[in-house]
Amino acid sequence: MTAHTLAGHFSVDASAKRIRHYRFVEERMMRTMGGWIALTPELSAKLVLGRHVWDCAQHADLWGKRLPELRAPAQRSEPSGEALVRFMAELASPEAFQQTAERLVGVYRVLKPCLLATYEHHLARANPVYEPPTRRILERCIEEERRHVAAGEAIIRQLLATPDLTRRAREWEQRLSERLGETTGIAGDGVERRAAPPAAGGAPEIAQDLVQVEKPLGRFPIPDELARALDADARAILAGDLGALERQVVPEARDAVMPAYRELAGGPVSELTLVASARLGGHWVLKQRVAAPDGVRLLQSRWQTGERGWQVAEAEIVRREPAP
Repeated sequence: MTAHTLAGHFSVDASAKRIRHYRFVEERMMRTMGGWIALTPELSAKLVLGRHVWDCAQHADLWGKRLPELRAPAQRSEPSGEALVRFMAELASPEAFQQTAERLVGVYRVLKPCLLATYEHHLARANPVYEPPTRRILERCIEEERRHVAAGEAIIRQLLATPDLTRRAREWEQRLSERLGETTGIAGDGVERRAAPPAAGGAPEIAQDLVQVEKPLGRFPIPDELARALDADARAILAGDLGALERQVVPEARDAVMPAYRELAGGPVSELTLVASARLGGHWVLKQRVAAPDGVRLLQSRWQTGERGWQVAEAEIVRREPAP
C-alpha cells in the first residue's frame, strides 16, 4: 500500500492475494453446486443450480486470467484460512435428496450474500485509474451475484411449504452464519460482510434464471389440451379413481407409473397444486404438490401427446415430507 493519492487501497500483491481468495470460493462453490444437481429432485431448484454453476465457472476463470496481469501465477486459488475451508466443507455437506432447502439456503442466504458484499466493498475501493480490469470483473460478478441471490430466494420461498422446512432452513442458516463468522472473511481481511436486500423496486430481473414455480393450477403457460388432461388427472387423484388414472397413462408405461398413482390414491388428498413446468422438446415435465393428512408428496411426471391426446409417459414421487 502506498500514500500516493492515485494508488487506491490495494497494492498489486494485495490485489492478487484477494483475487486468489475470490477464485477459491467461486471454484469451490461451482463444484459443490454442480455436484448437487443430480441430488436435487425439484426441477426449479435443479435448473437454477445448473444455470448458476456456469456463471460461477466464468467468474473463477476471469479471476484466474487476471492474476498474471498482477505478476502472479494464472488460475491459482487460495483460501483466506483454514476456517473458510471448513466452512465450505460444511456448506457442501447436505447431500440427501430431501435436503434441497438446506442446500439452497447455504448458498443463496449465506455464501452468496457474503460474496456479493465482499465484491461491492472491493469495487468501492478499487482505483478507477490503475485498476479498470479488476473493476470490470467486479462489476460483472456483482450484477450476476445480485441476480443469483434474488433467484435463489424466489426458489427457497416456494420450497419452504411447511413449518418443519421453515424451521430446518432457519437453523441451517444460523449454523452456517456462525461458521462463516469464525473465518477471516472471504477476502481474508477479518470482516464477514452480508449484502443488504435490494431496495423496493430495485430487485434484479430473474426470469432468465427460473422455470415456473408454485402457482395455482391453470396459470402455467402450458398448452390448453395438456392443461385439460392435467386437470382430469388431478380430479382422478383427488377422487382416488385408479381406473381414470390408468387411462391417462401410455399403455407401455403403466407398470412403471401406476405404483406412484396407487400411493397417491390410497388415502385422502386435501390439495393438489402444479408447482413447476418445463418443456423438453415435444414433451412436458410437470411437478405437482400433493397434500394429504399424513404429509406432502411431490409428483413429477412427463407428458407426451399422440393419437389419444396428452398422456403420462413417466411418473414418480420425488419427495415425501411427513406432516408436521
